Amino acid sequence: MKIKTFPNGIYGAITYLVYDECSKEGAIIDCTCSIDEIKEIIKKEKINLKYILITHGHFDHIYCLSEAKEIFPQVQIFVHKDDMILLENMPMQCQMAEIEDVKIPCVDALLSENSHNFTLGENEIKIIHTKGHSKGGVCYLINDILFSGDTLFQGSIGRCDLWGGSMEEIGESIKNKLFTLDENITVYPGHGDKTTIEYEKKYNPYFGSNY
Repeated sequence: MKIKTFPNGIYGAITYLVYDECSKEGAIIDCTCSIDEIKEIIKKEKINLKYILITHGHFDHIYCLSEAKEIFPQVQIFVHKDDMILLENMPMQCQMAEIEDVKIPCVDALLSENSHNFTLGENEIKIIHTKGHSKGGVCYLINDILFSGDTLFQGSIGRCDLWGGSMEEIGESIKNKLFTLDENITVYPGHGDKTTIEYEKKYNPYFGSNY
């Protein structure tokens, strides 16, 4: 799998373009920044964009979702059903963040854990529901790569003081779902540098060596 990282989203949120080098099938994970550069890569590499996958419904992760849908109208947008309430209340989110309203296109399909079968070439994309940062937060696992959204960061976890957040739930999601994955999995978070499951199990201060 090939991964392109775009870390210049609002509030430092990251957009990922991931694609299978053989089949050229690809997906965008979160839409945090302008799609212009991504569009050029897709054109240059002749990528068949199949999905736009959203990790959760906070404004910084869907900031350019409307732009992406305009450029790729044929590509379906997926978000977990429990985070539709965040999209429906986007004006309130933007007001709290003191930014202009973020436009939200129609979501094409609602996710629940194991509700859809996603593939890029012969690579399966697994949906892992990791509530805690938000009720509908999800991670996407492709082979030995995990896109963790705002659930798990290098040396930290997602904040839980926003609407739908829960420190207890995010702890359970990480310990019972993410930390049961192969330790060699590389984690690409919604903000900051990549890490591994092994590193976070050992050194994340919210869990550490006592896990």
